Amino acid sequence: MRKIRRKFDGSFKAKVVIEALKERETLQQLALKFELHPNQISIWKQEFLQNSALIFEDKVQKEISDTDVSELYAKIGKLEMEKEFLKKNLKRFGL
Repeated sequence: MRKIRRKFDGSFKAKVVIEALKERETLQQLALKFELHPNQISIWKQEFLQNSALIFEDKVQKEISDTDVSELYAKIGKLEMEKEFLKKNLKRFGL
């Protein structure tokens, strides 16, 4: 019989990593508590530490990109209206 692979969501991983960072319990104790392998906790901890700086950078980039996108959509709408206006007037003058 095959063992079903478990999948963990981000909130569970974060909870485990935060407990590991507190260092109140050993990895072995945490592994027993959360029913994980100690190596898995170490991997998640390393990923968290490597990518933790991205959490703060993404917010700034998202805010900038959201405003840029809205400005670009407004510009596209304006250009579409101008194009339609010119099409109508060119047909009216026979050009």
